[in-house]
Amino acid sequence: MPAKLSVNLNAIAMLRNRRDLPWPDVIGVGRLALAAGAHGLTVHPRPDERHTRHSDLPEIRALIDDEFPRAEFNIEGYPSEDFLALVEKHQPEQVTLVPDDPSQATSDHGWNFIADAAFLTPIVRRLKKGGFRVSLFSDADPAGMAAARDTGADRIELYTGPYGSYHSDSGKAAKELERLGKTADAAFAAGLQVNAGHDLTVRIELYTGPYGSYHSDSGKAAKELEGLGKTADAAFAAGLQVNAGHDLTVANLPALARRVPALAEVSIGHGLTADALEYGMAGTVGRFLRACGW
Repeated sequence: MPAKLSVNLNAIAMLRNRRDLPWPDVIGVGRLALAAGAHGLTVHPRPDERHTRHSDLPEIRALIDDEFPRAEFNIEGYPSEDFLALVEKHQPEQVTLVPDDPSQATSDHGWNFIADAAFLTPIVRRLKKGGFRVSLFSDADPAGMAAARDTGADRIELYTGPYGSYHSDSGKAAKELERLGKTADAAFAAGLQVNAGHDLTVRIELYTGPYGSYHSDSGKAAKELEGLGKTADAAFAAGLQVNAGHDLTVANLPALARRVPALAEVSIGHGLTADALEYGMAGTVGRFLRACGW
């Protein structure tokens, strides 16, 4: 089955927050995305509310519950006590934990699963006890998948930023894709599922930002893709599922999907929002769904 598409609403919220006006309507855009076939909505509520506001969360929860009951709500963020309280209040289907500093513009690296195990394990246990599926943000690092599994998480999310950055250099993109693939393989081997996000535009989520950032360097993109692939391989071997996100686009998603065919979910915000300015939200969701293989 192709990876499910979760539309990240942070870029829409950021546009709204430029002015003291109620548009673009974050909930309305979320409704358009789900009506067009997206499988879920993602938000990253930061402490300063510069993107998604805390007041958006109950409205998104209600939108899904009332109009799209088969869709999923994914809340991602650094697991502070305030963040955990938000999650427990608004009950998303999935919680994605990222190692962000609150001042960061966007997520740009994954967890060090070995070094961060003592910190993550009790948090994952708390979330799992609350009934949430837990995904951990991951660099292209196959060696960390057993440690990711041992936290009790369900998935990793591959950080695809570096892969996405190589969009005009197929060699670099292919290399980065292989790294992501190996990470996903390791996650699957560890018993984890795998999500993906960033510049593609319990689980782990592979951080695909480096892959996405190599948009003009095919050699680097190829290298980053291989790293993602190896990480996914390790994740699968560890029994994890695999998501992916960051800097993913309709151009670089197909190669990632081919390298990690068991990818569970991609979370895409910036690239999807940029395309929506040209093609409209419904048309853009369709383009990304086709890029995922639907």
